Amino acid sequence: MTNSLDKFSVLIGLDWASKKHDVCIQKSSTATRQFKVIKHSPEDIDDWLCSLRSEVKGPIAIAVELSSGPIVYALQKYSYVTVFPIHAATLARYRQAMFPSGAKDDPSDAELALDLMLKYPEKIKPLKPSSDASRALNLLVEQRRMLVEDKRRAVNRLINALKQYYPLPLTMFSHRGSDLFCEFLLTWPTLKQLKRAREKTIRAFFSKRGGNAVANTDKRIKAINDAMALTEDSSVIEPYSLLSVTLCNQIVLLNKSIKAYDVKIDELFNQMPDADIFASLPGTGSCLAPRLLAAFGEDRSRFTSAQEIQNYAGLSPVTERSGNKEWIHWRWQCSTFIRQTFVEWSAKSVHQSYWAGLYYEKQRAKGKAHQAAVRALAFKWARIVFKCWQTKTPYSEARYLKALKERNSSLLST
Repeated sequence: MTNSLDKFSVLIGLDWASKKHDVCIQKSSTATRQFKVIKHSPEDIDDWLCSLRSEVKGPIAIAVELSSGPIVYALQKYSYVTVFPIHAATLARYRQAMFPSGAKDDPSDAELALDLMLKYPEKIKPLKPSSDASRALNLLVEQRRMLVEDKRRAVNRLINALKQYYPLPLTMFSHRGSDLFCEFLLTWPTLKQLKRAREKTIRAFFSKRGGNAVANTDKRIKAINDAMALTEDSSVIEPYSLLSVTLCNQIVLLNKSIKAYDVKIDELFNQMPDADIFASLPGTGSCLAPRLLAAFGEDRSRFTSAQEIQNYAGLSPVTERSGNKEWIHWRWQCSTFIRQTFVEWSAKSVHQSYWAGLYYEKQRAKGKAHQAAVRALAFKWARIVFKCWQTKTPYSEARYLKALKERNSSLLST
């Protein structure tokens, strides 16, 4: 047993599920393993851990195929429990390499998790608890992203529904996920109802909302007067208009929820010691800066090199070879959300950072597609942000351009 695990009185592999958890238990004083099934309830988990604690006295190490989620949150309540998260792909590859037959008597995932923790302690690192604010921010930015995805799907469904019976609003509005667009459809869900409305009523609708809504009123009134019905079939109009109203209500609620998340995220982000670092990055804004901060976290021993954060974010290209063939692809073993964060931010930085714009254009000049060029830029940005994070220094465009000039970087030679 390795020195890093010697302090634990018992080591456990846990295979989680929604209703129960299979566990493989090995005490430090013996190589014998015990297998149990624990029900997923706060009471059953507490009974099991308290009983185990009274038996072994010392700290407990638990390897689990998760770094967050209900079972991890439950285990983190106990000061004597240390969680060792294992990536699902790592466990799957280990099983495939060691037990490719898939026989019924092969070790369980719980036993394999325990094996990985014991055999590769330098790779399977303990989960270090972050501050309450950091953990909350991490959850909030991920939940916000899910709400944005829900909105995107609802908007796409709404657009498709309108194309079936009422395409006019799609020509009148460019922002189909806005409250204005949804309120218009909730007021007049069919062309027939819109045609019946008086011009004064329609003008009052846009005037009440101000801004561009007022500026485009004359153009929209004309479009309404000139519009012809796509269909007059009530068996088509009634179901799709009901669907449109339903989706509009969902989008309005999602818009409200996303704004509430923005307020809370901004509040927490500004409390974080590293907020200035991520806010200084060009193009991050109030949305992406908190997401990047959450990706890096507070523990600076978590990543010891830029390569580690590049791998963690799935930005490092992977080269595979078979015979005389060679190909490069994404690194799949990573958090999709974190990779999206880096890629989205890098795309925005093209227009906010001088050198990033030059780098992107050079990648395109080499024949790379837009996405490939943005990924290459994200890979480069990760190294820069890692240094800022490690040294606790906000990013400075002027300082970085000066460094490029001093080393005669080809990036600045045009």
